[in-house]
Amino acid sequence: MNLSARRRALAVAGIALTGLLAGAVPAATAQEDAAAPDIPIANVKQHLTDLQSIATANGGNRAHGRAGYKASIDFVKAKLDAAGYTTRLQQFTSSGATGYNLIADWPGGDANQVVMAGAHLDSVSSGPGINDNGSGSAAVLETALAVARTGYQPSKHLRFAWWGAEELGLVGSKYYVNNLPSTDRAKISGYLNFDMIGSPNPGYFVYDDDPAIEKTFKDYFTGIGVPTEIETEGDGRSDHASFKNVGIPVGGLFTGASRTKTSAQVQKWGGTATAFDRCYHSSCDTTANINDTALNRNSDAIAHAVWSLSSGTTTPPGTVFENTSDVSVPDNGAAVTSSVNVTGIPGNAPSNLAVGVDIVHTYRGDLVVDLVAPDGTVYNLKPFSSSDSADNVRTTYTVNASAEVANGTWGLRVQDRAAYDTGYISGFKLTFS
Repeated sequence: MNLSARRRALAVAGIALTGLLAGAVPAATAQEDAAAPDIPIANVKQHLTDLQSIATANGGNRAHGRAGYKASIDFVKAKLDAAGYTTRLQQFTSSGATGYNLIADWPGGDANQVVMAGAHLDSVSSGPGINDNGSGSAAVLETALAVARTGYQPSKHLRFAWWGAEELGLVGSKYYVNNLPSTDRAKISGYLNFDMIGSPNPGYFVYDDDPAIEKTFKDYFTGIGVPTEIETEGDGRSDHASFKNVGIPVGGLFTGASRTKTSAQVQKWGGTATAFDRCYHSSCDTTANINDTALNRNSDAIAHAVWSLSSGTTTPPGTVFENTSDVSVPDNGAAVTSSVNVTGIPGNAPSNLAVGVDIVHTYRGDLVVDLVAPDGTVYNLKPFSSSDSADNVRTTYTVNASAEVANGTWGLRVQDRAAYDTGYISGFKLTFS
């Protein structure tokens, strides 16, 4: 994980996007409904042992531009090729050295709905990087191999990625995203990032960027009785930021880096009131620097998310009302509304009304986004601020609208509060379940 890279806003306008919960979804097959398999922790640890051996044989690290990194990429690629993936190396240059991303596509699935999972494979030059980020790389690799072993054929297309030069400022993932045509960006339903998931004094942190992805992870950990917290230490400082900054929904897991675990977190998760990872960016980040329980839980959570989000079953069941007509949002102007007319729903709206939002905008920090009920009641969906420096709003919110009569005209109201930005509402959807 690169804790020095800053979140950057990329002004990308005019891209019509569809989210994880948007669009028609094919009926799930019996295979799609199957639960994700258990990810064997022994297999994940063997990958870490192999990465340690690569570092040991190549000057003690697997850093960008070093022989250890290229050997790591070749190691992962060989396993995926043997498992039946379509792989490609994407080459770039950074700091005068050649770097590589590895992209692996599992054949099949809807190419217009792509679920990606990734991790950075490079270490810092001062150590082998087994927790940072062999842990995420190994768990994503084993999840990809589990897809092949089970012959899983989801309705959405699966893509896995291992990024280079993350430690130099998210270089590899930025290169990938920046070189994707806008039409291909729009096909990515979500990107899942895993950076440091086996810290020796672990916490259990979940990214809170996309509500649907966040809920998927939280539901898993709730099911196994493990409390979670929102991830803040590395927010925007790992490869998910490259995707988030162009409006792609992101999520992920993290077990902590150099911050100190609080006494309350010790009560919650065990461990000691010391750094989550005392070997962060150090030579002691070896195979001895891994908590097996955390690595096991997070590996299984990755598989759960990959299976859940790619199966096509994530759209809430119910009656859907949608407006896909573009509504221009004036720069620093009056609020505008995209409307849907709801009919045939008896009684009041549900307490879990799903509100699908798709706004293309060059700076979300200026926006006020509200749901307006038929009687004029206003529900603020997101109080965006200057810290929300990325563009676009592409997600689904859950609103307790049980006090509202369902039938009538509902509106997605958007106002741009400052100058110099452009955008439009490209989609508004209500799902009554």
